[in-house]
Amino acid sequence: MTGDLKPKVLVVEDEPAQMEMLAYNLEKAGFAVLRAVDGEEGLLVARESEPVLIVLDWMLPSLSGIEICRRLRADPATRAIPVLMLTARGEEDDLVRGLDTGADDYVVKPYSVTELLARMRALLRRTSPASAGEILHYGDIILDPERHRVERAGHPLHLGPIEYRLLTVFMERPGRVWSREQLLDRVWGQDADIDFRAVDVAVGRLRKALSLPGGPNPIRTVRGAGYALDLEG
Repeated sequence: MTGDLKPKVLVVEDEPAQMEMLAYNLEKAGFAVLRAVDGEEGLLVARESEPVLIVLDWMLPSLSGIEICRRLRADPATRAIPVLMLTARGEEDDLVRGLDTGADDYVVKPYSVTELLARMRALLRRTSPASAGEILHYGDIILDPERHRVERAGHPLHLGPIEYRLLTVFMERPGRVWSREQLLDRVWGQDADIDFRAVDVAVGRLRKALSLPGGPNPIRTVRGAGYALDLEG
């Protein structure tokens, strides 16, 4: 797999026309769209794929958007994923209830695509800054996704595309331990026919590129769990 992976957004929407309209505009804006037509499917896709953001319709068959949001927030695997709720309910009490349940923002139908994308990007700037083009800083490491450049201690680093995407994942959540399975999904994509050894090799190359003479190892190996970017560990 070559090239940069697009940030994944999960859309949970049961109306086919709304789903197609959303998917078309989100893909045009540079996102990879994951689809779910009901709450159970949405919860499953969210757990398996860890999208950067979930666009969730309030009114769904079997499970309401409110209940889905409650379950997302109760699950450690999905707790941190931002949720933007689509609702036809403009009443203040309903909107407050949605936010209290864990939604990060809402858009009332009918809405403009421009407003929806603006609200999505505002959420991503807080939770997944590289997806929104924000410069990432950790210690003396700087990653600029707009210019596709990486520096450490003021010196440019020349990373291959796999190592660059791997560093992006690490720098968005410094200190977090990522399993090899999670890194495989985030960096190569869910459908990549690659084994875990490729993750170990890529981490080794990134570790070598980031290392300074006599300095600490920037990537910590957590036995039996995975890897973390940790300049203090």
